Parts: sequence; C-alpha cells; structure tokens
Amino acid sequence: MSSSADLNTGVARKSRRSDRRRPRISGLGLALLAPALFLLTLFFFAPVVLTGIFAFTDLSTSTGIGRGQYVVTPNLLRQLGDQGLTEDDATAIASVSITIDEAGIARATEGGVDPDFLSEIADRFAGESFDDPRAFSRELRGLPNAPRRPRELTQTAEYFETSVLNTRFDNPEALTAQLADVAPDVSSDTIAWIVDRSYTGARFTTANFERLATQKETLRLIGNTALYVAATLGLFNVGLGLFLAIVLFYTPKPVTSFYSTLWLLPRITPLVLYAIMWKWFTWEDGFLPIVAEQFGLPSFNYMKGSVVTAWMTMISLNGFIGASFGLILFSGALRAIPMQQLWASEVDGANRWQQVRRIILPQMRWPILFVTSYQTLSLLSSYEQIWLTTNGGPGRTTTVWALEAFTTALSNYTGNLQYGLGAAMALVLVVVGLVLSIIYLRLFKFGELVSRPKIEL
Repeated sequence: MSSSADLNTGVARKSRRSDRRRPRISGLGLALLAPALFLLTLFFFAPVVLTGIFAFTDLSTSTGIGRGQYVVTPNLLRQLGDQGLTEDDATAIASVSITIDEAGIARATEGGVDPDFLSEIADRFAGESFDDPRAFSRELRGLPNAPRRPRELTQTAEYFETSVLNTRFDNPEALTAQLADVAPDVSSDTIAWIVDRSYTGARFTTANFERLATQKETLRLIGNTALYVAATLGLFNVGLGLFLAIVLFYTPKPVTSFYSTLWLLPRITPLVLYAIMWKWFTWEDGFLPIVAEQFGLPSFNYMKGSVVTAWMTMISLNGFIGASFGLILFSGALRAIPMQQLWASEVDGANRWQQVRRIILPQMRWPILFVTSYQTLSLLSSYEQIWLTTNGGPGRTTTVWALEAFTTALSNYTGNLQYGLGAAMALVLVVVGLVLSIIYLRLFKFGELVSRPKIEL
C-alpha cells in the first residue's frame, strides 16, 4: 500500500514539474507583440512574397499592373518579323481597308462632319469597300459638298478606315476575328501567335530566369559581384576590422577610445556626404590627383578614369564602412576573453603573436562567423555607394548584380522599368545569400559553437 502511495506521489511531482516547465501563453504578451508582428509582416514578409511573385512575371511600365488589352502595333510587327513573321503576312495585317457602312457614318457624325456631305457619301458609296485610302479620297473629292481643305477630306476618310493596327481589343477572340477578316490568307497558327504576343498586360512566365541564364551579361555581373564581395569582405570588413580590433586591444585605453571613435566616422557619416567626400578625394581636381601630380605620378580621375582605379576606389569606400562595423563587434568580443588566460600565457613566455594565434583567434570564431555572414549578405545587396560614385563605370566594368537589379527595375535610361526582371535578379540574390549562409555555418562548425561545453567549471 505504501509503495502504491509513493508511486502516486512521484507521478504527481513529475506532473507538477512538467506543468512548471510548460510555457504559458500570455494574452498581454501577444498584445504587446502584435504591432511588431504587423510591421514585420508589412515591411519584411510582404515584400519578400511580392518579389517572389513578380519574379515570375513580365511586369513592366509598358504592361502596367492592371488588366491588359490586345493591341497590334507596327513595332510589334517589326519584332515578330525578326522572329519569323513573313513580309507578306506583316503587310496583309498592316493593310488598311475602307468600308462605307453605318458604323463609319456614325463615327463621322460624332466627329462633326457636314451632314449633307455624309448624306452624299451614304447615297453614293453605301456598302462599297476600297483597298486604297487615296482612291477613296479622290472619289470623295468629286462630291458636290466635299470640303475644300485636303486635311478635312483626309479626316473624313479616316472615319471609314478599318485597320487592326493600334486598335485595342478587350479579349483575344475579338482580335482573332478581326485579323481573320483583314488578312484571310494568314494561317490560323500565325494569327494565334500574333494575338498571344499582342497582349499588353503582365503574365506569369519563366522568361526572366531563362534570360538571366542565357545572356552573356550574366557572367560579367557574377564575376564583378564575386570580386567586389570577396575583396571588400576579406581586405576590409573582416581583415582590417579584426586587425584594428586586435591592435587597439593591446594599446592604452585613451588611445583605443580615440581611434575607435575615429573609425566610426565612415559609418555614421550620411551616405551622400560620404560619396561627395570620396569624389573630392579622387576626381581630377581632388586631393589625391593633386598629390600624385606633385610626385610626378599619373594624375587623373581615379574614380572613373581607369578600370583598376575605379575598382580600388569602389572597394575602399565600401570597405572602410564595413571595417568600422567589424571593429565594433570584434572589440566587444575581445573584451569578453578572460584576461587570466593572457596573463597565464605571458607567465609561460608567450609573445603577442602567440597569444593572438593560440588564444584570441580560436575564441573569435563566432564573431568572425557573424561578421562574415552578415557582411556577405550586406555586400550582395548593396548598390548605393556604387550608384552614387562610379555608377557602374567606366562603362559597365564595376556594375554588380544588385546595381543591375536596381537600374533594371527602378532607374534605367530607356524609361521602360522592368519590374519582373529586376525582381527575378533580387530573388537570385536571396537564394545565393541563403546558400552562402549555410556554407558559412558548416565551415565555422556552427553546431559546435552552440553546443553544451564538454567541460563545465
């Protein structure tokens, strides 16, 4: 009996422990989190989802966001001609015919044509058709009430014209029927192809990714982006940031505070002002060319004058911003290292290099992983500094993937902003960033960094 009671008591204790361990959901906590969750959804998840959707469309300023229509234009016929449309078919589709019917009379009446003149046209030419607009104009000129001005005569003839070009159709069936009437000798497959290509609205497609996979420009963008990220990350964001943090770690505190504040200037300076400072520093009449001229060195616009100096300028101006970020994080991580370890190593006769190699660097894996991962994603998506300085030049030699995506979707010279293609390029950056993050986690053995220590003191 006692054993049964002890068993029940043990079960009750375990149940109470599990109840204490089970987290409780607080209504107040959810209410406090609601604004943050709303903003996170609105400004983070929603843009990511929309980018993924737009990436699989041909959305642009020419298509618009709303429902499109079907329009055959001369420009479309020229494009289709380059893709296999025969000249005879294009001529037949672009032909203009004139039919004297009630619809034409109604259009002319709404346009303000003289009623007596329209009455004569209806009596003389009702039901007739003309293939040549000029022949119809000559016939109109012979009517008693014909206008004297040639322009008015031409405008009257236009009310009776029937043409597929630049006419908007709300559905493909109407355009198909019109094409069949205007160009009966064109095959049905060709008409279906023209109707499909004449749609002015956005549609779902994988053409954006096919274009990125096949165009030669993609390889150059990948190479530029890889060089930009690797050089900036290795030389400045991680390399220089870690070097400065270690050097300042061994310097007196007043000196450390002064230089740490000094290195923060590139990060806290407004971006536009920072770009202007670099232009003053590197342009023809700037500081660096003037100094170079005094020493007999080549003096020119180092920001855009040559490919090599443009790359050096672009990497440096971005690198100093990233180096200040790495300096802050690495300095905080160094202060977390127990000083007793360094003192013990000095007692054992270790010098500064041995301390850095054997004690400091092994314990900096987590900060290095974070800075590397964060700055890689930041550099992959950064374009502002490049846009404000070299703008991808000279030519397009310093154009990176993010800058190309920005100009394609939001700021190109042609005026036709290709939102779908720009979204596809942005989606590629997201996928590349996720893949690189996974590689970094495996490379730095993230599982060991967050696992329980093998020895607890």
